[in-house]
Amino acid sequence: MKFRPLLLPALGALGLSLAALAPALAQDAAAAAPTVNKGDTAWMLVSTILVILMTIPGLALFYGGLVRTKNMLSVLMQVFSVFSLVAILWVFYGYSLAFTSGGEGIGAFIGGFSKAFLAGINGDSTADTFTKGVAIPEFTFIAFQLTFAAITPALIVGAFAERIKFSAVMLFTGLWLTFVYLPIAHMVWFSEGYLFGLGALDFAGGTVVHINSGVAGLVGALMLGKRIGYGRDLLAPHSLTLTFVGACLLWVGWFGFNAGSNLEATGGAALAVINTILAPAAAGLAWMTVEALGKGKASLLGIASGAVAGLVAITPAAGLSGPMGSIVLGLVAGAVCYFAVTSVKNALGYDDALDVFGIHGVGGIIGAIGTGIVAAPSLGGYGVGEYSIGGQVWTQIIAVVITLVWTGIGSVVLYKITDLIVGLRVTQDQEREGLDLADHGERAYNY
Repeated sequence: MKFRPLLLPALGALGLSLAALAPALAQDAAAAAPTVNKGDTAWMLVSTILVILMTIPGLALFYGGLVRTKNMLSVLMQVFSVFSLVAILWVFYGYSLAFTSGGEGIGAFIGGFSKAFLAGINGDSTADTFTKGVAIPEFTFIAFQLTFAAITPALIVGAFAERIKFSAVMLFTGLWLTFVYLPIAHMVWFSEGYLFGLGALDFAGGTVVHINSGVAGLVGALMLGKRIGYGRDLLAPHSLTLTFVGACLLWVGWFGFNAGSNLEATGGAALAVINTILAPAAAGLAWMTVEALGKGKASLLGIASGAVAGLVAITPAAGLSGPMGSIVLGLVAGAVCYFAVTSVKNALGYDDALDVFGIHGVGGIIGAIGTGIVAAPSLGGYGVGEYSIGGQVWTQIIAVVITLVWTGIGSVVLYKITDLIVGLRVTQDQEREGLDLADHGERAYNY
């Protein structure tokens, strides 16, 4: 107490000094705080909605038209339900594990739970874009990345269509998102991730989305076995009209997928848009041409499948390739994926019902490795730094191999766990009846 008379003048002087400094401190804080760009935010919100469009209804209709009438509703249900489940799991813990720092020793492979249940995030929280001092609301980034997490397991549905239990789809989706998708997304897209640190390029999801889902689909097709009558009976698509509508919605939605991954409404987004036009156009024409040369006729299913293969291939290079490079990538993907879903699948005899691996797996591998070439500035690409084609291609191969191994082994384990808990495959009687009635008690068509 005896020091009180001495402290009061000192504190008063300090208070005056702080008062004098307050305007300058406030100005510095304002300068340091990122500015939310309304144009970027609007573009990212539109992109998010476009990716939802490409999933539901786009992917659902694309897949639905390819199965038989008795299984149409089951595919729609699976895609819709997978999207809904992942949306909830994403905000519970998915976003946090993918896009926050992890613990000591594991931070390069998975994040932590600091933002589980979106803790600490509000309307004022921001997520950095590539421009210094400019940001978008973090809720916008969370929603955008949610759509990527949701479409990836939904893609897997096509590989084991017409023979898997609905309960197995839901259980496997939850497990696979947690133990396969989130680590890959963290390694590739988070600044502390292992593959990010290596310099692997994946603009919009060649490894994270397409190779990941393609390999998981192939594993599922092998573990569930062939559909009854495969190779003997006609298992033709019941509505190529709906498949065409779905393909068109996929293409439109893919602009959000690729150009939205630029995170800003800039020239980079415009580059991704034009590449997302050119690559699938080239791939569709390539598939159609090879098919016509081999079978004598070009099919609607062929050009649509080729376009999707081109979309897959350009995804990792969308904002990195020059327009001419995207055409080359599309041409290669269209031709190679055609042989993958015809000659290779027939030779090996596996029943990937809707060619998830042949299009997404193979197309993703072509795109991921090809990105190292088409992104080269010497070839009209937009790679940065002292760019070496050979060095970048090698880094891309490492990223592809790690993704193949992680999702391959992880998917085998998770399918086994799912089989032990609920069983993977429906009974033969249920499969013959169709999953619409067997699993859901409804029909897609009442006639």
